[in-house]
Amino acid sequence: MFRTSRRKIVAAIMSILVVLWISTLAVIYGSSYISMTKENKELMQLHAEMVVFSGYSKEDGKTPPEMGRRKFDESSPRFRLENFYSVVVSNEDSNKGEVLGVLEKDMNSVYSDAELEKLAADVMNRSKEFGKVGNLSYYKEDRGYTTLVVFMDNTVMNDNVSTLFKYTLIYGAVALVIIFFISSALAKRIVKPLEESYEKQKQFISDAGHELKTPVSVVNANAELLAREIGENQWLDNIRYENERMGNLVTQLLDLARMENVETELSEVDFSRIVEGECLPFESIAFEKGVTLETDIESNINVLGDASKLKQLVSILVDNALRHSEGDKVFVSLKKDSGQALLSVKNKGAEIPADQREKIFERFYRADSARTDTGNYGLGLAIAKSIAVAHKGNIEVLCNDGFVEFVVRI
Repeated sequence: MFRTSRRKIVAAIMSILVVLWISTLAVIYGSSYISMTKENKELMQLHAEMVVFSGYSKEDGKTPPEMGRRKFDESSPRFRLENFYSVVVSNEDSNKGEVLGVLEKDMNSVYSDAELEKLAADVMNRSKEFGKVGNLSYYKEDRGYTTLVVFMDNTVMNDNVSTLFKYTLIYGAVALVIIFFISSALAKRIVKPLEESYEKQKQFISDAGHELKTPVSVVNANAELLAREIGENQWLDNIRYENERMGNLVTQLLDLARMENVETELSEVDFSRIVEGECLPFESIAFEKGVTLETDIESNINVLGDASKLKQLVSILVDNALRHSEGDKVFVSLKKDSGQALLSVKNKGAEIPADQREKIFERFYRADSARTDTGNYGLGLAIAKSIAVAHKGNIEVLCNDGFVEFVVRI
């Protein structure tokens, strides 16, 4: 139980940190991408303004233009460091799409003219004015008879961003691992006082059960002797009745303490025979109550478990169903389901409110609208849950169509 609590605390801390980490990365890199994309477009537009053409007209459409640049104050360091490539493409019907010329920023060009012409042809087929192709950002400007396609090389920038992102992930992952161990230590310290309190409570229940066992036995023995001396009477019957109830409570307290303090030894047992055997004694009890006990038990269902504890589990659930049945039938079934043994005990009864369906498995919990347990002390279902958990299984209660069903998976 406390191990699960520690895991939940660690999971909650790690989930919050991972969400914050991913959100921070998304905001930083998202805003950076938007900012860089906008700046790239402005730089290419600026470069496009510097490119001028001469010697080109509609009548002389096949003559390649003379290309050059206007004088421009290149004050931006990034603008001066970037590599730009300009490609002029014809818009005239007679030679539409023909590349008329390529202008490179400098002699250290990474791309050949043929590659740039091919890229320009690809860009011309795209509807977007601005975008990316490979490591190049592009901007195309319609100039009437021609279209100017400007490329800007982002290879260095992309490599830097990739390197930064890679190391961010690496150091972030290392930080999360360190935080995981710190969270585990903190979770252990947070849960430790609760665990100590729970252990003291279990020890108290065990000690109280053992201490009460002797006086209950003495009272019972003296009541029997007194009955022989004076015969049966109302007051003596009350003493014996309440002493029997006290004896049942002590037995359940000891059973619960034993379940929680002693490791269950598991071996292969025939669960089908256990369920069949435990249902037989209840048939006469059901008959006296005017209830029919119907069983549907698949044969040869084996599980790893403790036979005596599994018998107690079945006994608690069947007895509980008979006590609280509001119909004339109680249904017990056992079948295989996805590699597990599925035990179901169902009877007609008042629906248990959703907010109480987990609480009824807590020790000493009782509610008028919910069934409790065999001794009416709120311990039977707590014992049943302890047995299910000790067998690496689980137990739950379902309410459908006027029926209350306890389901155990082992």
